[in-house]
Amino acid sequence: MAIDVDQCKITYYPAPVLRGRAAPVEKIDDNVRRLVEKMADILVEKKGIGLAAPQAGVGLRLFIVSLSGKREDARAYINPTVTPHGDLDEVEEGCLSVPGVWAKIRRYKKATVTATDLAGNQFTEEAEGLYARCLQHEYDHIEGTVIVNRMGEAARIAHRRQLKKLADEQEGK
Repeated sequence: MAIDVDQCKITYYPAPVLRGRAAPVEKIDDNVRRLVEKMADILVEKKGIGLAAPQAGVGLRLFIVSLSGKREDARAYINPTVTPHGDLDEVEEGCLSVPGVWAKIRRYKKATVTATDLAGNQFTEEAEGLYARCLQHEYDHIEGTVIVNRMGEAARIAHRRQLKKLADEQEGK
């Protein structure tokens, strides 16, 4: 898949790229490395802790996480699988692609991630707390799910104006 990295920017709900299952990364080349650099720029600029490729307008199975929000701590997860486990927890969560919306989202407290890094090495890690939540959130993105899909009815009603505004802005493009 050819990626025009210069065109990559934050993509807002309900953009089509956020609603479909992302394609696997076929090979880790300079184009993918440049995409990860651009994603790290977006993450820091928008003050996030995780960003999936679809959020940068690219439908690939790739995300980055930096729990500190710092560029140097950003780590790439290529073609990841995330397996949540343990107890469920409900915590307020936001999303860079759904600005102005915060809602309590039920997620597992722990998760196991297996992915490939930028050097082509596969790794597996156990995560808990915020790290586990972030992995599940970003994995949702490459599966075509956004927090709007996980919000309860009350949260959807509470945020209906903002969601409509985002939808209207999307149509206006």
